[in-house]
Amino acid sequence: MTDTPLTLPSHRPAAIASGDWLLLLALSVLWGGSFFFSKVALAEVPPLTMVLIRVGLAAAALLAVLRATGQTLPRQPSVWAAFFGMGFLNNLLPFSLIFWGQTQIASGLAAILNATTPLFTVVVAHWLTADEKATGGRVAGVLLGFAGVAAMIGPGLAGRLSGGVLGELACLGAALSYAFAGIFGRRFRRLGVPPLTTAFGQLAATTAMMLPIAALADGFWRLPMPSGTTWAALIALALASTALAYVIFFRLLGRIGATNLALVTFLIPVSAILLGGLVLGERLAPAQFAGMALIGLGLAAIDGRAWRLAKRRRGD
Repeated sequence: MTDTPLTLPSHRPAAIASGDWLLLLALSVLWGGSFFFSKVALAEVPPLTMVLIRVGLAAAALLAVLRATGQTLPRQPSVWAAFFGMGFLNNLLPFSLIFWGQTQIASGLAAILNATTPLFTVVVAHWLTADEKATGGRVAGVLLGFAGVAAMIGPGLAGRLSGGVLGELACLGAALSYAFAGIFGRRFRRLGVPPLTTAFGQLAATTAMMLPIAALADGFWRLPMPSGTTWAALIALALASTALAYVIFFRLLGRIGATNLALVTFLIPVSAILLGGLVLGERLAPAQFAGMALIGLGLAAIDGRAWRLAKRRRGD
């Protein structure tokens, strides 16, 4: 962490341009695929070791790109401290929680719960920024979204905390961590760190933090060698869903703001549910679809575009 508090100078998010919407769509496909790839790999690789492999391979790939393009790495301690802070909030904590959660619940459900990130982001941004305050529409969206969460996990909480409910709560914890990461990551634009360098720096920092954790928890050097299918899933997870995805993520973060960028999580469950259902044979319960619908309404309220378009069509 740097000495700079999370409350940052004004940086009002612009409206999302058509080109940025295309990048958001691409990012949603890359991150939606991550739930599928990780579910496949979890059959042979424990969660913490998978986090290490994911961030380590992704960091190596981005370092190769940085070297090939002649870009230099920052040396300021404050920048690297920010990389470690971002690595913890954006990778180490949420990846660990999601991967463990996916050992208990379906990948599509994990993606739906991940879609609560914008709800948490509205709350976090309201308290920690000067320019992304909650509006009436956003507050209504948060309430609708959390009603959707309650519809999905409420019945389980009424009884004992089963593994499935704990897995759901782990995914919600990951979404909260992502919300803090979205606000924390805005400082890299102010620090003048390019998106590719930021993506590498936070992944390298996460690798350094995860190495002793995975060693102590899993003794990864003693694990059997994964199969070819698992390695293919791990490589896709690292290169496509992490390295490439984070280059897009940090490019968008400086352009459209944390709250707008968090809307990508609304699109992620579509690809995750399709892949989980078609390839893994996963099925979601009716209450989970109802919860997803409420979360979708909440995200639409946060975004506000649908209501503004309806008003324009009425001629208001």
